[in-house]
Amino acid sequence: MATVTFEHATRSYPRSDRPAVDALDLEIADGEFLVLVGPSGCGKSTSLRMLAGLEEVDSGAIRIGDRDVTDSPPKDRDIAMVFQSYALYPHMTVEQNMGFALKLAGVGKAEIARRVAEAATILDLSDYLQRRPKALSGGQRQRVAMGRAIVRSPQVFLMDEPLSNLDAKLRVQTRTQIAALTRRLGTTTVYVTHDQVEAMTMGDRVAVLKDGLLLQCDTPAVLYERPANVFVAGFIGSPAMNLVTGEVADGGVRVGTSVLPVDRDRLTRASAGTGRVTVGFRPECLEFAGPGDGLSLVVDVVEQLGSDAYLYCTPEGVQAGVGGSGVVVRTEPRQAPVPGETVRLRVRPGALHVFDPVTQARVD
Repeated sequence: MATVTFEHATRSYPRSDRPAVDALDLEIADGEFLVLVGPSGCGKSTSLRMLAGLEEVDSGAIRIGDRDVTDSPPKDRDIAMVFQSYALYPHMTVEQNMGFALKLAGVGKAEIARRVAEAATILDLSDYLQRRPKALSGGQRQRVAMGRAIVRSPQVFLMDEPLSNLDAKLRVQTRTQIAALTRRLGTTTVYVTHDQVEAMTMGDRVAVLKDGLLLQCDTPAVLYERPANVFVAGFIGSPAMNLVTGEVADGGVRVGTSVLPVDRDRLTRASAGTGRVTVGFRPECLEFAGPGDGLSLVVDVVEQLGSDAYLYCTPEGVQAGVGGSGVVVRTEPRQAPVPGETVRLRVRPGALHVFDPVTQARVD
């Protein structure tokens, strides 16, 4: 096992306006499960490939444990990678696929058989060792790819969107298996995904990237409760945080015909003389209020999900669909109003986030 360290690691492609990965500083603890998450093109897969040795590091350094592996070939880094496409040999059995890397490394047959049997037991593949990949389901193929990585006993597991080819139900099942397995093995794991729900449910810590820059790295709970900026606030959470930019008014921020209360100190620091402030609040942090209290919202759509209901609303006095002003509310299904109804809702105490509309940073 080992720590992984990115020290100002940068990767730039020819004829590109900006680096794919820009001075990434990140330390991953021994045995930690760290998830790199962000939209397409944010640099998460490039970061993983730099760690694997599949992409050059133009400046900075990468360390695995005490070793500087910046210029080391992939075979000398003691890592095992699990790809999105499984990359199984179709003419080999499960047993042969899992043991192939060990065979190339000159490991004895008895030791290969022992390691493969051990990994197969862990992954519940013992009954499938003599089957070929075409006779397996997508989830079983992914477990074979995991088994091939496990038998090598590497210092670091690297996983590049390994669940993206699975259907929704199997993704949920397999992500819990992977998270439990890596914790059981205690191997340092770097996992790449574009799915923020996957990131939040699997990672000990989650690193959010955008345009090659690391915006925030922390535990899932901290990312959700204390996002560092507008992008993290809007990216983490499903449904996303409501983000509304309004004019500074007496006692708060004007949203449509209502004024959302915000204390004067935060208003002054967030507006920076612009007269505008961005506020954010989670869909579950709104509660029904009496006349004259909270926000006045017009209900456009109601989604009934059984355990919850989602209200898609527009602030009263604002044209629907203009300027990203929509508000999503999560509520009890028995309390759900009907489309077209006007409701008043207030943000629960302590649940309102305030952001500088220029720097996009959160104001405490």
